[in-house]
Amino acid sequence: MPYRAPVGEYDFILNALINLGQVSETDKFSEVDADTVSAILTEAGRMSEEVLYPTLRNGDLTPAALENGKVRTSPGFEEAFKGIAEGGWISTSADPVYGGMGLPFTVTTAVNEMMASANLALQLNPLLTQGHIEALEAHATDEIKRIYLPKLNSGAWNGTMNLTEPQAGSDVGALAAKATRNDDGTYAISGQKIFITWGDSDFAENVVHLVLARLPDGGKGTKGISLFVVPRNIPDENGEPGVANNLKVVSLEHKMGIHGSPTAVMQYDGATGWLVGEEHDGMKCMFTMMNNARLGVGGQGVGVAEGAYQHALAYALERKQGRTPLGEGTIVDHADVRRMLATMKAETFAARAIALETALAIDMSHATGTAEWKARAAFLTPVAKAFGTDTGIKVADLGIQVHGGMGFIEETGAAQYARDVRITSIYEGTNGIQSMDLVARKLMDGGDAAYALIEEIENFAEQARATRPNMAEMVWQASETLREATEWMVGQGDLNERFAGCVPFLDGFARILGAHYHLKAACAEEGEGPRTKLARFYIKRLLPEHAGLLAHATQGAAELYDLSIDDLSA
Repeated sequence: MPYRAPVGEYDFILNALINLGQVSETDKFSEVDADTVSAILTEAGRMSEEVLYPTLRNGDLTPAALENGKVRTSPGFEEAFKGIAEGGWISTSADPVYGGMGLPFTVTTAVNEMMASANLALQLNPLLTQGHIEALEAHATDEIKRIYLPKLNSGAWNGTMNLTEPQAGSDVGALAAKATRNDDGTYAISGQKIFITWGDSDFAENVVHLVLARLPDGGKGTKGISLFVVPRNIPDENGEPGVANNLKVVSLEHKMGIHGSPTAVMQYDGATGWLVGEEHDGMKCMFTMMNNARLGVGGQGVGVAEGAYQHALAYALERKQGRTPLGEGTIVDHADVRRMLATMKAETFAARAIALETALAIDMSHATGTAEWKARAAFLTPVAKAFGTDTGIKVADLGIQVHGGMGFIEETGAAQYARDVRITSIYEGTNGIQSMDLVARKLMDGGDAAYALIEEIENFAEQARATRPNMAEMVWQASETLREATEWMVGQGDLNERFAGCVPFLDGFARILGAHYHLKAACAEEGEGPRTKLARFYIKRLLPEHAGLLAHATQGAAELYDLSIDDLSA
């Protein structure tokens, strides 16, 4: 079965669950209405189905390659990328002054998810460019904006993010890349960066790198790092790609998945760069791009989950194996296969709702500037990233299981989803780091943002008692357990006590948020419709996991360190 974009699902979540209408009521997005959004999503869905999806297997079977110093991309990628660029799908939320559409980030999140379902390896390219655009809009000089933003928005030029070095992964402050000041106001950048997604391609007129490096007078750690825009080809007086800069792709990584995405080792040898933001303040600028990417990566997890689910469902509807309780049907009639498919669908819905709610909070924080919306967006971002990517991994793994032995055979395509999505829980900050951020920085307000969400869950559960009493009671009780776990976290002065249980805490929080959105979905329809049935499955069978997760989260660190290195090695 070919991929089908779930446009109706987006319409339902945006309008019935998270109320995109409140975004349209702001001055910033006053011209955006439900009909416009629906039309945009329909067209993006068509593009994903007809232009991107046909290239999915090409990227896996014919990976990007480095030949004579030049990157050769997978068959069909150039044409598919042209479809993305010409449709304006890179610049959906970018500033119209520089050629963007100026749409809410919530819309971009839905569009990106569809593209990730269709071809994750290729969708990584516009995702990074979008983050690049946002960072330049927020921090670059007017001259840099004038030269670079129109080209990035149009897709003529692509953008990358250069943080990681061989000795500096999550510890960005340990980087060794150097920058020195040139007499003409530019900077000379030297050093090596690794894991640079889409570090080059054979279809981009220019590739623009955002590079973190340290000036001679930059202090140690992250506070002494600066950010520079370093193009592959230096723009000439007309803003067109000119002479080659002093940088090159040294090699491409051989990866477990996303084979069509060229992940490069980049070498900079006195390459010309221009400062973005202030000297020694590069991490602040780069975090603009990283926060954009974190939600984007969460959406990638949801997108792959959708693709894997559709792939598994199609197989289950065709494959016959043994006698089922319903007779001579296909394997979809076996109870355990039905369990797996229901889990895949329910988890994907929950993760999608959380991601779109997070995007809406980001839009409202930008449109209103209020502290409450900013806090909500900040709190939800690590949850959306971690839960979205974990869901992608879980659903893709279940997709292989639905296929049985055929899932382990590459020709069926089921394994590609699992291999491709596995990286998403690692990059843009591992899910462990997201969880540490949640229980540390995101609880620095004393838990106010967390408690506000818990209150929202409980208040809706109270309302839902009138029509969905049993499900509402289970969600309400779970939220009380979450409140107690949050109080425990806030009460720990030693952050390591929090860190010891941060991952199960995030997982438990996400599990209950997912139940909240399923309950809302059930209440949005009359009678015993499909959304009510799916909500009942999630709330009765998956929600109970929260108890074990939150019990784990509140055990502290002592037992972890009771196990010595010798004990672990025994």
